[in-house]
Amino acid sequence: MPEHIFTRSELINIFDNVVGRTLGEIDKNNVFDKTISKPKITGIAGDVIEQSVLGYPADNKQEADLIVDGVDIELKTTGLKSAKKDGHALEAKEPMSITAVSPDKIVQEEFYNSNLWHKMEHMLLVYYLYDSDKTVLASEYAKFPIQGYQFHEFNEDDTKILLNDWKVVRDFIRKAKEEHEDPTVEYPKISKLRNQMLYMDTAPKYPNPPRFRLRRQVVSTIAQQHLGKDFQPLYGKNKFSSYAELDKILQEFTSKYKDKSIKQIADELKLDLIRNDKGKVSKAITEKILTSAFGVKSGKLREIDTFAKIGTIPKTLTLTVKGGRTEDTKFDTIDFSEWADEDLEFENSSLYDFFANQTLLFSIFEEAYNNSPLEENIFKGFKRVNFDDEFIDTFVKPTWERVRYLLFNNKFKVEPVIDKNGKPIINKKAGTVKEATNFPKSKDFAIFLRGTSTDSTRKTLYLTGYWLYQQQFWIKGSVLVELLSKVDYI
Repeated sequence: MPEHIFTRSELINIFDNVVGRTLGEIDKNNVFDKTISKPKITGIAGDVIEQSVLGYPADNKQEADLIVDGVDIELKTTGLKSAKKDGHALEAKEPMSITAVSPDKIVQEEFYNSNLWHKMEHMLLVYYLYDSDKTVLASEYAKFPIQGYQFHEFNEDDTKILLNDWKVVRDFIRKAKEEHEDPTVEYPKISKLRNQMLYMDTAPKYPNPPRFRLRRQVVSTIAQQHLGKDFQPLYGKNKFSSYAELDKILQEFTSKYKDKSIKQIADELKLDLIRNDKGKVSKAITEKILTSAFGVKSGKLREIDTFAKIGTIPKTLTLTVKGGRTEDTKFDTIDFSEWADEDLEFENSSLYDFFANQTLLFSIFEEAYNNSPLEENIFKGFKRVNFDDEFIDTFVKPTWERVRYLLFNNKFKVEPVIDKNGKPIINKKAGTVKEATNFPKSKDFAIFLRGTSTDSTRKTLYLTGYWLYQQQFWIKGSVLVELLSKVDYI
């Protein structure tokens, strides 16, 4: 049992008095002194909360940290950072480590008496603002302010998901022990189980002792809800707690609407086809069709609570009448302050996190005929894509490394695009010279960079002496189609 006993009102009073103050200001016990000899020590923020705010030494016991009004409560201190792709919102800096995966112990457990649930059933989450674009030394955490705190308990729906995630790991280890004289030969596969789990994963990779973690998207959603952001809940038959249940909902939707056009589906679902000033139907209709499968007629998939937590990104892929690709697929805008951080390892980057921990849910359509209007395209079904370690190492990491090589070695360039006669190409509407970077291109890289803007004169990114369009990372259409061809329709 934990020995650190408080009342809830005592803790509220303690943390109300530190919100808004920096970690350095509240460090009355000089915890930051150890960063002098250990400048890259981890967990300094949590140490300050434990030792200087609550007044007890850190420990590594697999027990809850506090007793609050007779209830065991786990204390977690976690960083939030600016979500640059989402205005002024905040998001989790990293996943939240919970507890060790103990193979000999977990096989004897059931979820509600497991060490994991004992750690997660009642939590006190303390948030600090990681107010830096780059990786900083431990001593610099002293300038980060306490953003807030909350007593958190998972609701019934989230608990079911956590239970199923935990069982994925527990059952895998049980099977390894039953079928192998030396089950440890199977343990390196534990990290690959993340594609079967909704809210959790495990890290680091075996043979390093793995730990259960809440995915970064889960922590972000919990924090954003606490800070006032609303997410749409799912109701009744539209709830799911595993990929199998999610697939069942999508299968039922497909059975109703497969081989119907977007216009036909929109009419049946009573969805408006919004047209732009050129009379073309907005691409947003495809996401509205997807959210309708879960009883939600407005908003985006990322605004639905469960989907926000599992990090599902909706994408539409339209196949040509011959089954080929129609276009490359764009993802997030790049934060170059992160990509140019020499101390940041690839496995800790947002690029790695995107491909390792996001699920892409594709609504697949097919052109009714060559270059048919969007509303006439035919719905074929859904496919879900998770990117495994081989894909990440083969296609994603080379792009990361190439961009960083160009930035770190002053080899990044922006040059005029030349026509076959050796003359600069002019953007007709704006009268400006068309330019191109030497960032990875689709002809050489499966994951490449491309800039976008509302018009050719609006260049809002300043990078090493050049004004650029904001850059996004993309996946080559042919690579994506090949990847999806190996995935069955849900």
